[in-house]
Amino acid sequence: MSDYFVSKDSIVREIWGKADTVLFIFAGAAAEFALNRSVDWLYFTGRLPADPLGRLFSTVSYSQKIIFSENEKALQSIDQITSIHKAVEANRRANIPAEAYLEVLYMLIDYSVRAFELMERKLTRAEKVEVFDVFYRVGLRMGLDKLPADYAQYLHEREKHLNERLIRSRFTRDLYKQYRKHLGRMRYLILKQAQVLVVPVQVKRLLSLGNIQWLMPVVWLYKLCRKLRLENLLKLAILPPQYVPQVKALDTVY
Repeated sequence: MSDYFVSKDSIVREIWGKADTVLFIFAGAAAEFALNRSVDWLYFTGRLPADPLGRLFSTVSYSQKIIFSENEKALQSIDQITSIHKAVEANRRANIPAEAYLEVLYMLIDYSVRAFELMERKLTRAEKVEVFDVFYRVGLRMGLDKLPADYAQYLHEREKHLNERLIRSRFTRDLYKQYRKHLGRMRYLILKQAQVLVVPVQVKRLLSLGNIQWLMPVVWLYKLCRKLRLENLLKLAILPPQYVPQVKALDTVY
């Protein structure tokens, strides 16, 4: 039997095997990316402002490759991510701050939990620890310094990051301008509402997202449509046509 990076019965596969849950992870990451103190690194190549949605889909796609691949292939994907970042560092002649790598891992852990709990059910502490463990092993393979030793330390570091490392900058404003440009007005409003439902209070406050949750009834409707197998109709309605194939590809048999 093949050795997988993430075991086939892992909650992490269930979380990352459903497009609707992954889309909320995507929405949360889109918000927090914009507040990251190291977001200038994402602007350096020009790829993020040119295609912010494609850049985020790329991050999600790599995560899925790791989670659903055999161990050797997953390690190759992680090494490829490391290699890409090293090339960017060489071009800029500077090092990406260690905190920037950790912050992305923290986001993936946190929004995995938040998105699944929004769309499915509350996770047990053991399941949350399992989510942490998967991304901890990714960080370990990347050779990251200052990785939290366990889930309890991660929670402490995550809270510290949310309180001290986020900033609203010119990059924040520009990135949201790009989101609106690439999504269109209505879809942009839906993205922001999805963010209201999934991001921590610190992110909400810095982005002035407010607390009005008019999208919540849509989420309930979506869950009903999912039971009736009509959810693809809603996905088609809220996503730009060019991204529909990518979203469909997010659904994985876990």
